[in-house]
Amino acid sequence: MALEKTWRWFGEKDVITLNQLRQMGVEGVVTALHHIPNGEVWPVDEIMKVKNSIEENGMRWSVVESLPVSEGIKICSDDRDSLIANYQQSVRNLGACGINTICYNFMPVLDWARTDLHFKLENGGESMYFDFPTFVAFDVFILKRKGAAGDYPQEIVEKAKRVFEKMSSEEADELAYNIIVVTQGFIDGVIDGSVSDPKALFLDFIDRYKNIGKQELRNNLKAFLDAVIPVAEEAGVKLAIHPDDPPFPILGLPRIIGQLDDYEWLFQANTSLNNGVTFCAGSLSARKENNLPEIIEKTSDRIHFVHLRNTQLLEDGSFYESGHLSGSQDMIKIVHALLLEQKRRIESGRKDYKMPVRPDHGIKIMDDYNYGYNPGYPLIGRLKGLAELDGAMRAVEYMLS
Repeated sequence: MALEKTWRWFGEKDVITLNQLRQMGVEGVVTALHHIPNGEVWPVDEIMKVKNSIEENGMRWSVVESLPVSEGIKICSDDRDSLIANYQQSVRNLGACGINTICYNFMPVLDWARTDLHFKLENGGESMYFDFPTFVAFDVFILKRKGAAGDYPQEIVEKAKRVFEKMSSEEADELAYNIIVVTQGFIDGVIDGSVSDPKALFLDFIDRYKNIGKQELRNNLKAFLDAVIPVAEEAGVKLAIHPDDPPFPILGLPRIIGQLDDYEWLFQANTSLNNGVTFCAGSLSARKENNLPEIIEKTSDRIHFVHLRNTQLLEDGSFYESGHLSGSQDMIKIVHALLLEQKRRIESGRKDYKMPVRPDHGIKIMDDYNYGYNPGYPLIGRLKGLAELDGAMRAVEYMLS
């Protein structure tokens, strides 16, 4: 039995409808209450409105992505206790509504980073690109973060300077706006397009982490887990942390979920099976030394949700999103490892054997250019990925039978 095919849906404002998802063979919907501000409680009636709409279209609300962890929790600010209490209540409410998997992340300030949202592939499709020197140019020469040049290899800083010197002021402003606002605002970004000076506010958010290194952020994550996991256990809810994207330090900020030893620490920090992970092949693949099948093997009991996409890594640490099957990773080996874990779960009698999986991001192709889809979330490109992954799962499943 293949993994549960799911799709990220951005609510009633999404131009892709629930009816269309059902026609595409989607079994489960991945969504959130995007209209509820970060840090506030998700009311039962609002949860049920979305749940009922999904079920009326013949699917289930498989995963909440995301129930955002407020910055105050990550930095342990004065309002941390009230933010934790609100998070706990939202978990209780979701559990009471029969929704049992929550994807979240613990990334400081920036959920994910790309420097080019319209990167042209050889086949004419449009993808997203993280060019390391360009990102460093943003940090060092556009944002002008204090001490930024010392946080990156000198050769990358020198490349970044050459990149910046070729930019017009308009191009520099567009790069900053894309990184700070465009990639973040449509999900749960801390800064939206209504801010008059996003760079200044962005620097302020970064400055709040000036006394928080990797160990301090780990401590704050453990405190969050120790407060929320017991509530999740009582509510029958599993938490699934998403890895950092990219999975290495940027902007002088600590990154704590990006490689195998981070997962080993996570499971020791809180031993409950409800403290689990979102296995995101795309994010983890952006770190050259990561062995994804090995990570699946070592985290298998805790994988509650799966994102599948591929990246093409470049020598200097840059990468671009290359689709779902092709790229630097062997997606068939990844699918094989996941289905082996599912088989083990079935044989051991686990009820949650069928892990939800969604095609993460997608290449813009064909008619996708005629619609204003969110960055990384075109219809046809993701549908192509869903079909490819479905075929891969069925083939591997046949081999395992």
